[in-house]
Amino acid sequence: MKTRTTMKWPALCAALLALAMLQGCATGPNPRDPFEPFNRSVYRFNEGLDEAVVKPVAKAYQAVLPSPIRTGVNNFFGNLSDVWSAVNSILQLDPQAATTSVMRVSINTVFGLGGVLDWASEMGLERNRQDFGKTLGRWGVAPGPYLVLPVLGPSTVRDTSALVVDAKGDLVGHVDHVRTRNSLYVLRAVDLRSSLLRASDVLDQAALDKYSFTRDAYLQRRGAPVDTNGNGNGEATEVEERYDLPEAAPKGTAR
Repeated sequence: MKTRTTMKWPALCAALLALAMLQGCATGPNPRDPFEPFNRSVYRFNEGLDEAVVKPVAKAYQAVLPSPIRTGVNNFFGNLSDVWSAVNSILQLDPQAATTSVMRVSINTVFGLGGVLDWASEMGLERNRQDFGKTLGRWGVAPGPYLVLPVLGPSTVRDTSALVVDAKGDLVGHVDHVRTRNSLYVLRAVDLRSSLLRASDVLDQAALDKYSFTRDAYLQRRGAPVDTNGNGNGEATEVEERYDLPEAAPKGTAR
């Protein structure tokens, strides 16, 4: 009989959220970050994990694999994420963004060797990443207080609650073969961290308080004012998927 393990992140995040609320009730001068003592402790844990494991693996990945292969890996996972972006654009009643995402998936899957090549971007169809947290924001749900999650990094109460739905929309999570699925999770994480190596080095040198810098950058992006250019998203369009580190090098530069 086949058995399939399921991720426990939603339950863990709910427990962490409850703990953060308890710890943040008595302290927290920053209204956007009432759980700051808890968040800083988790941030330090994530930093230690990154320095000890994630960053060295990402450096080895970057050193061993040529740039074209790493670009293909990044394109492949980006193509998978475009499917969930299309679903969320529909939920946000944004037919233009949904159509663009559907066209991206169709073009890159058929003509881009399953998404390894990003022909859609070359044709001017830029990626517009959407998730269920943004969908909630489109319908008036406020971001809520800032929250740092173990391993996953910066979030908000709204975005943490949306993780349950986002996990269901992650196509990697629907791979039945456990070893293959877990390998894809690891490869995606390593590829993402590899793309942010240069940016994280800049952050290490420039930021006096990396925690505050990371928090403010994340909240600015996730809690951006309502877009007035007709996107219909309820929030400004975002290009990057992660905001716990500065943006990766611009497209077309060496990684």
